[in-house]
Amino acid sequence: MDVAELAAYLGVPVSTVYDWRTRDKGPPAYRFGKHLKFAVADVQAWVAAQREPGPRR
Repeated sequence: MDVAELAAYLGVPVSTVYDWRTRDKGPPAYRFGKHLKFAVADVQAWVAAQREPGPRR
């Protein structure tokens, strides 16, 4: 998926995706010339890693 698709999927502005890239906070990307692409599996893994831990019992 491209930057716009990722932003839409996550419900964030495109500028946020670029900001995450500059701060190494977002999912890993692949560069093809001037285009950034994100593997769906990488995005899903990154999203799962963002989950906050639940309350301990």
